[in-house]
Formats: sequence, structure tokens, C-alpha cells
Amino acid sequence: MYLLGYDVGSSSIKATLLDAESGRAVASASSPKKEMEMIAVKPGWAEQHPQVWWENVKAATAEIKSAFAFDPADVRAIGISYQMHGLVVVDKRQQVLRPSIIWCDSRAVETGNRAAKSIGSGKCLKSLLNLPGNFTASKLKWVRDNEPKVYKKIHKAMLPGDYIAMRMTERIVTTPSGLSEGIMWDFRRQGLAKLVLDYYGIADELVAEVLPTFSIQGEMTKKAADELGLKAGTVVSYRAGDQPNNALSLNVLNPGEIAATAGTSGVVYGVIDKPNYDVKSRVNTFVHVNYTDKAPRYGVLLCINGTGSLNRWLLHNVADTLTYDRMNELASQVCVGCDGLTILPYGNGAERTLENNDIGARIYGLSFNTHTKAHLLRAGQESIVFALNYGIEIMHKMGVKVKTVRAGNANMFLSQLFGRIFAAVTKSVVELYNTDGSQGAARGAGIGAKIYKDYKDAFVGLDRRSIIEPDKKLTSVYADLYGRWRDILKKALAVAGKTRGSKK
Repeated sequence: MYLLGYDVGSSSIKATLLDAESGRAVASASSPKKEMEMIAVKPGWAEQHPQVWWENVKAATAEIKSAFAFDPADVRAIGISYQMHGLVVVDKRQQVLRPSIIWCDSRAVETGNRAAKSIGSGKCLKSLLNLPGNFTASKLKWVRDNEPKVYKKIHKAMLPGDYIAMRMTERIVTTPSGLSEGIMWDFRRQGLAKLVLDYYGIADELVAEVLPTFSIQGEMTKKAADELGLKAGTVVSYRAGDQPNNALSLNVLNPGEIAATAGTSGVVYGVIDKPNYDVKSRVNTFVHVNYTDKAPRYGVLLCINGTGSLNRWLLHNVADTLTYDRMNELASQVCVGCDGLTILPYGNGAERTLENNDIGARIYGLSFNTHTKAHLLRAGQESIVFALNYGIEIMHKMGVKVKTVRAGNANMFLSQLFGRIFAAVTKSVVELYNTDGSQGAARGAGIGAKIYKDYKDAFVGLDRRSIIEPDKKLTSVYADLYGRWRDILKKALAVAGKTRGSKK
């Protein structure tokens, strides 16, 4: 008996076939082998074609079938994880009307700012735990204002994972967790966020039917089964945004537990049982996957857009022919602090921790006589951790204590150097596990289809690979370096503020 999980990212689609009894992955695949293209028609924009996701879902599935022989009838359930905050719009024939506006697109920042001012920040925070910001609801409002012909044709607006599930089942549904990440869920009413939708002039009918995160959300159609080489009638029984799902994959479900990831974006995600929020919405509170009325669970999400994005930029523009492994080796040869070289890793759109400012990436202290390629590579890793720690300080003020962090042994955490820097700067113990988002989606599918009797049962086979303790000497040195980095950031934000003021 198997479970199949998909992780629909902005770089690639990952898939895992999980043996339900042992909890072990028997086959994994990703597609494409190079990162999927992001379309940037204008600065700050980021779009992708949903059909490209579907084609790569098919390719990843085919790769799994080639790698491991199994009867499709033995796949009992499918789970879907997906890039958060994106917008997909379809007509009544379930045809996509425009490219998806994805998570790192910044075009709706001012739309959200105006909404917060008009509705009232306090009212938004009490009902939504966030400001409308640059989230899915604001992106839909942008379409309404700027593409009225497209907007008139919209039958349903959905998240990327809702789209993939629709392609599998021809049902358009979503979840409370998904709506909360789009700022379309009212925590006080436990229903649609009418104060936002009404202000934006968005009809309730455009929002998909709401079902529990763990539930039978549809059955695979014959058409989809033929395309994927799977069995018609296989249930889709779980979907969640990539960061709540990453927490699930690491068994981070209860208050005080912390998950982290450093893929295209970098995230620290902490679980709490009270609806706390940051008054500036620099970190965000969403419904966690295991939320219930009797045992409320919220996920506090800190996101930095430019983590893996910075590392990928360095690979393509600085490292040239090197691999990521070789980049990590070179970075390890450079001293702590990179001989005064430092980076602000904010080159991937508006950043929530910076109050939705888009200051761009910046390099400071570069000396042509001192610094090498290796210095830039290490400075990239240090700066990513500094940016994450800047957000962790906000989480601390909300009552989220970051002492032990669980992460998948993947992406930037494959770098031992990155793990050591993270532990030292954040003063936390880092536990690395043999899991990823597609494995988490598969386990979620097992929970949703009631193949597992409880959460504990679902995490059989989850192995801890290593533990990284914070090095006291490194912690002391990095405390000073982080302070210097934070001062540089404050000056950059002040300059950005003056520049914006001069343009008004």
C-alpha cells in the first residue's frame, strides 16, 4: 500500500511514493531538472503558467514509475503541497485565464496597504491576524482593477495546490489553512473574510468550496489518471501550503515546535495555540494544518524571499561551472565574517519582514584586492542566516521561542557550513531529518484518508539524520557580526524611505 505526495514549488515539482506501512520513500523524483522559469514582465512581477506545473507533475510521476515498479491500484491516496500565496483564476470550463501571479510577485503591495488603511489596521489584525498585504486576495483585487476583461470571466480564484487538485479531480475546493494564507479567512467568524472581500468588491462565489485540510477532497478522473498513469478513483485527501506542510513533514504540530526550510525562500515556522500577531504584519499567523476548535493550532511564519534565490544567482553569475557542493566547499575555506564583506539578500521582491519594502540585494565592503569568489559565496550564506535571524527576533516578541529547530536535510541545509552558521547565529539546536515536502504531502494524504490511526502513526520511518549544536565561540563572534549587519540594514531602509518620499 502506497501514498503519493507532490510538492508544487516555483522551482520544480517534487514527487514521492511512500510505503504507508514502513513510512519509507520507495521512489522520489523532481521535474524539471533545471528551475522552472519565472516570468517577469515588469520589475517586481513574478508569474508562472499553471500548465507548466501540470506538465511537470506528469513528468515527475513518470520518473517515479520508471524507477520503481508498482501497481497504480496500490496507491491509496494523494497529497499536495504547494507554493503559498499564489493566484490562479479559471473560467466555468476550468480553463486558466491568465498566468498565475505567484508568491514573490510584488505588484499588489500598495493594494494591500490601501486596504489596511481604509479597513483599519487594528480591525484587520484582530480578524485576520495579518494585514491584507501582498497576499492572494490583494492579487485578485489587482486583477479586478487592471484586467477587468479577465476578471469578468473568472468562475473561481484558487491557490496553486487547488489548481493541481482540480486537474486531478475536476473539483474546485480549498481549505481554511489555504484561505488564511490568502488573507481570505476571518478567525473571529471562522468563515470567509467578508471585511476584505467586500472592501475589494470580490464576490463570495469566486472563492472555492471549503473542506478540511485532512479529508477526501475528490477522486481522480479517468482523464487525469490516463495522463498520470495512475488509477481513476484514487482519492486526493490532503493539501496544504508548502510551509505548513514542511512543518507537518517534520512532525511540527504542537506549541513550541519549530520548523525551518531554506529553498527558494527561507522560512522559520513556529506553532502556537493562541491567535497572536505582529502589529506590523512582518511575520504572519495562519491556520496550521491540524487546527481544530478544541485544540487550535496556528503557524507563525517568517519568510525571506531571497535565500535559495541568492544562492542560485551566485551559482549562475559568480560560481560559473561549479556545483552547489563545490560552492559550499569554497565558502568553508573563508574566515568568519568574510574579511568585512557582507550582503543584504533582498533581491527577490518586497519583503514582509521589511514591512513590504523592496530594497533590492546589496553588497557592502567589497575590496578588489581582498575578496574572491569564495568570499562572496560565504557572505551569501551568512547574510541569509542574518536575514532569518532578523525575523526570528520579531517572532520572539510574539512569544515564539526558537530553541530547537527541525529542518529537512535538503536545499541549503545540505551545506554543513550553513547549518553551523544558522545554529550559531540563532543560538538554537538544529535537527536535520530525512524528509521533504513531497514526503510530508504523502503522510498528510495518509492522515486524510484515515490510513493512519493518528499523527504518531503517520510519522513512522521519519529518521533524524544529524544534530548541530551552536558553537559557543562562533556564537560570540557572530553576535558582533550580526549587529554590524543589522546596522547596515537599518541604514539601507532609511535610504529607501527617503527615496520613496522624494518620488511622492
